[in-house]
Amino acid sequence: MNSIKKLLMAMTLLLSVTFATAQIKNKTTETVKINGNCGMCKKTIETAANIDKVAKVNWDTNTKTATVTYDTKKTNLDAILKRVANAGYDNEKFNAPNAVYDQLHGCCQYDRETSDKKVE
Repeated sequence: MNSIKKLLMAMTLLLSVTFATAQIKNKTTETVKINGNCGMCKKTIETAANIDKVAKVNWDTNTKTATVTYDTKKTNLDAILKRVANAGYDNEKFNAPNAVYDQLHGCCQYDRETSDKKVE
């Protein structure tokens, strides 16, 4: 019984330390529109945007919006959205380069709008 208590205490301590170090410091959260269609889009968008302990993005396939949480001392929203555009996904501030968009899987090629946004 005593060893079970020690094991549980050790696991709790380990999880607490892991959770504490994984958090983003100096964080701000914003919601932005990012074009895309499916689960593959979600994976690509989040992979392009997420940086451990700096930026965390969660893109919703239904609403086409992303919740972006980032460390304001290490990055900014423009830098995150540029990475997303460079992965092939137009967003509120930047359009994806045509060559990158053209390389997206067929189901990931969304209807593009013409705009004055900067092409990355």
